[in-house]
Amino acid sequence: MAPAINGAMSTIADELRERTFRYALRNLAFCPKLPSTPEGQEIRRQLLRAGMGTSGNYWSACRGRSGSEFIAKLGVAEDEAAESVMWLMMIAQSGMNETMEAKNLLAEGREITAILSASHKTAKENRRKKKQQRTNETRKL
Repeated sequence: MAPAINGAMSTIADELRERTFRYALRNLAFCPKLPSTPEGQEIRRQLLRAGMGTSGNYWSACRGRSGSEFIAKLGVAEDEAAESVMWLMMIAQSGMNETMEAKNLLAEGREITAILSASHKTAKENRRKKKQQRTNETRKL
């Protein structure tokens, strides 16, 4: 594994920040390999935006000023990852690019989407539990 961007990988969040960053870089390197047709250019633009948006929004979530902001940004990162997977599926199934690189990028996108989805679900559940706990404590007073 490559060294962490911030110098040390001490948390799961740091590891996911690094992984989403590498995913963005891989998308950046892959997109020029798509055809220069109008369709290829549009898919390239969309994939590039979604692939890089996955990383950018996850990083933004990690800088969140509140739990609500973290959850919202995490949801956007999850959506961007899912969208990048859709574009990669379109690329593969249309025959636009059926290389091992495309297949590996699709697999990584699916894994990142699953991780972000689980993280988003956990964060929302934790917020719900915390609110319920505060409500229960208030009722006891």
